Amino acid sequence: MISSIHAASMLGPTLQVLRGRWFMVFASFLIMSGAGATYIYGIYSSDIKSSMSYDQQTLNTIGFFKDLGANIGILSGLINEVTAPWVVLAIGSAMNFSGYLMVWLAVTGRIARPKVWQMCLYICIGANSQTFANTGALVPCVKNFPESRGIMLGLLKGYVGLSGAIFTQLYLGFYGHHSKSLILLIGWLPSALSIIFLGTIRIIKPIRQLNELKIFNSFLYIALALAGYLMLIIIVEKQTSFSAIEYGSSAAVLLFLLFLPLAIVVREELSIQKLKNQSTISISMQEKPSVSAINAPPLPPIPSSPQQQPPTKRTSISRIADIFKSPKRGEDYTILQALVSIDMLIIFITIVCGIGGTLTAIDNMGQIGESLGYPRHTISTFVSLISIWNFSGRVAAGFFSEILLSKHRFPRPLMLTWVLLLSCVGHLLIAFPTPGSLYIASVIIGFCFGAQWSLVYAIISEVFGLKYYATLYNFGAVASPVGSYILNVKVAGRLYDREALKQLAVVGGAVTGNLSCIGHKCYKLSFIIITAVTFIGTLVSVVLVIRTRKFYKSDIYSRFREVGQIGTGEMPVGRNGNDGGEMDEEKASSRAAMDGNKQ
Repeated sequence: MISSIHAASMLGPTLQVLRGRWFMVFASFLIMSGAGATYIYGIYSSDIKSSMSYDQQTLNTIGFFKDLGANIGILSGLINEVTAPWVVLAIGSAMNFSGYLMVWLAVTGRIARPKVWQMCLYICIGANSQTFANTGALVPCVKNFPESRGIMLGLLKGYVGLSGAIFTQLYLGFYGHHSKSLILLIGWLPSALSIIFLGTIRIIKPIRQLNELKIFNSFLYIALALAGYLMLIIIVEKQTSFSAIEYGSSAAVLLFLLFLPLAIVVREELSIQKLKNQSTISISMQEKPSVSAINAPPLPPIPSSPQQQPPTKRTSISRIADIFKSPKRGEDYTILQALVSIDMLIIFITIVCGIGGTLTAIDNMGQIGESLGYPRHTISTFVSLISIWNFSGRVAAGFFSEILLSKHRFPRPLMLTWVLLLSCVGHLLIAFPTPGSLYIASVIIGFCFGAQWSLVYAIISEVFGLKYYATLYNFGAVASPVGSYILNVKVAGRLYDREALKQLAVVGGAVTGNLSCIGHKCYKLSFIIITAVTFIGTLVSVVLVIRTRKFYKSDIYSRFREVGQIGTGEMPVGRNGNDGGEMDEEKASSRAAMDGNKQ
């Protein structure tokens, strides 16, 4: 008997932790930290190129299908609209494992050499799982924290941006410098994370805690410590040679920092459980409604309107017009209303120009480093730097844009404009390189790439509402592979191969499948064009700033404003957001009194 009581007393806090909102956030952090494997394509792309004997344009075509899969998430968004998040995560897990497993089997020669279209299909399927992980974990978190969506997006997308450096350190700890094994790690690890947390990720009634910002700040400090550690370990690895034990030890410290947010989760969930227990005892000790309340006269009936006009018949043309008629900004658009709106068109063009350019730089960073004469281990440093500053851009854009918006009504589209201008500097450093300039370029490009995603996703949620956010969020991401195909395949890949053929003609060598280009001319013209396209995207984003200036000057979160508080812990959000507080008790008592009078 005593053991059963003790077990029950332990079960309550355990369930509170495992079913709480903050544990769901922690689970989302881990899923997101494994959902950015596409950003380290530069590390293993050379293995694909050499083992398959591809030229640069073919390799960039495979990279395009990787980007296409990573950003075509409309299917995952539509599935999320009609199913639970765990279904989305389960589908993504299966796609990730099957797609990257086939790539690994092909690169290691364990299966017959696939055709180019088959390799494109494999990597597209594996990369498309990233959209399922993003949709299944990120969208519920944004809906569960509507008034902190900028911070939530910054942290979650920050972990996605950091995942490249995380994967690099884990594969060094598990496999050493055997980069082909990195593809296998990308195949099984994200799939395992999604499966483990299938029952954790879900939509929970929005409840805002008074210390919510403080909790998010604690998560931010841990994330910054993780990024700082990765930066430090990358610098140390560049200066010295690590043994297998040292790589394993660095991976262990990395895992500790990844799981450290769990301590904050347990503390907060146990605090919430304590407050709930106190609230339950307080409610049970409340007095019954007084006699005066029970004998109160009934409320007068609401008079009906004197003359109600019969509804007018509507033509099919008027119905179609209503479908395309957009509501006010900030209200819930339908999917069709959002897709045909001018604001979405502007956002789409901005992503094509801005993210398309930075993604081209990220995908080609390995070949850019080789063409400029950097050693192989330094190229891995560039990829890791991009990953860390990708994280920094996402977190900084999420937190600072939220603070500037809430305190000074500073519009997010204007911050997006400044980020696009900064990315032009990074592209110019690649077009006109100097000794060591590629380090600075990788930092700028990584930061701007991450910041653009946090800002774009927050803008979409604010302008078009949260009702169909899963689909609209993924539609915005479609613009990324469009820009990548134009700038990466048709511009960078083609111009690289053209310059490589010129160099080959000078030395009089035979044309082989594996073309290599050396020198600053390999990417000079490509990144001059990319800089010009990015600047056009900057000008387009200014149009969005002008169109939304009045909207961002208003209180855009007024519909989520809280209506009550529960002690010092939680306060409900929205008109129907009460979670068992005193306000519900008073309403229940009044309703009981009215029912008694009717009887």
